Amino acid sequence: MNVLRSLGQALKVSEIRNKIIFTVLMLIVFRLGCCIPVPFINRDVLSQYFSNSTGLFSLFDMFSGGSFSNFTIFALSITPYVTASIILQLLTVAIPRLEQLSKEGMEGRKKIAQYTRYLTVALAFVQSIGLTVGLFRSAIVDTRFISIITIVLTLTAGTAFLMWLGEQINEYGIGNGISLIIMAGIVARMPSAIHQTFSRLSAGEVTVVSIIIFCVFAIAVVIGIIEVQQGTRKIPVQYAKRVVGRKMYGGQNTHIPLKVNQAGVIPVIFSLSILQFPQVMTLFAGQNSKLATFTTKYLSTQGMPGVWIYSLFNILLIIFFTYFYTAIMFNPMEVADNMKANGGFIPGIRPGRSTVEYLSKVMSRVTFAGAIFLAIIATLPIAIGHSTKLEIAFGGTSLLIAVGVALDTMKQIESQLTMRNYQGFLK
Repeated sequence: MNVLRSLGQALKVSEIRNKIIFTVLMLIVFRLGCCIPVPFINRDVLSQYFSNSTGLFSLFDMFSGGSFSNFTIFALSITPYVTASIILQLLTVAIPRLEQLSKEGMEGRKKIAQYTRYLTVALAFVQSIGLTVGLFRSAIVDTRFISIITIVLTLTAGTAFLMWLGEQINEYGIGNGISLIIMAGIVARMPSAIHQTFSRLSAGEVTVVSIIIFCVFAIAVVIGIIEVQQGTRKIPVQYAKRVVGRKMYGGQNTHIPLKVNQAGVIPVIFSLSILQFPQVMTLFAGQNSKLATFTTKYLSTQGMPGVWIYSLFNILLIIFFTYFYTAIMFNPMEVADNMKANGGFIPGIRPGRSTVEYLSKVMSRVTFAGAIFLAIIATLPIAIGHSTKLEIAFGGTSLLIAVGVALDTMKQIESQLTMRNYQGFLK
């Protein structure tokens, strides 16, 4: 009810209403582009690749809102931008120049954003060549060089346009543009997924009990995601009073909010990419090869005992990547140094090394809870699908992204409403 109330208040404010309308229009442009096919592609041959699509293909198709399986101009979606952003975040820790830029405020962030754009276009170009010349070569009806380069440039331009579209939403709309584009692609698949489920129910392929189990699972996952995404561990911080000239500073009590799930959905994506790599290799080796037989039996969700081996590796990889990515995003030593420089300290903990050890200990415990949550969200759909024979189109990953983006967008709307109320009070 609070969400609907906030949304209703936002629509009454002309400035916020215009931002919401602009965002919706940009998302409509994205969905229209998902219907424009890439030239020189045989759709019948292409559909054979996705008749028994692997999890990684399903992930790409989810991010693109079905554009990947239909091979439209937005087939690559915004995934090259997401990959480029993650790579630059990792390089920021390893390259001193990037680390220095990240600490230079707005100008430094603009420079990093520029590097991200360049890397996005480069990755999109390489992925376009890989898909066109490698994976989907047999679906091309015209193999002349001009046709190949047209397909490659079309796919690259589609990703570049989506990147620009997301930046326009960031500047003139509301919410994170890139995240909203991914969310729009996920939500756009819901009607077809619901239709397919009821068609299979009518055909007797699934039972009513299976659908009820999935609905209960979806509701529980959404509630769990909201609780975990909102959950934080607040570490109290006190700032000592100090006199600078004739003014007194400090004497404040605040806290450091440590999010339970600081890594977001990144560990799930990393884990899925690694686990699906052998299945992608079977597309090149052939479905009747020994590699395909071994992978299907031992390293996929379709085989036995492969489904349990896959689930075990999935849990371990998600926990590992959650700790790895959180360690990159949160640096206890840097936080402790900043607190010490500003006269801050955690009550009962000495500044310096003791503070670093305390923050690391708390962060480790909080991260463990977030990692277990992500592992359950990503693995439970596999277990449910295996036991009920229900193909879950909207697994934990898609729900995690959709609910997380919706929460972040509503937070931005509420913060803008709060700022407007403060401005009116000050006037």
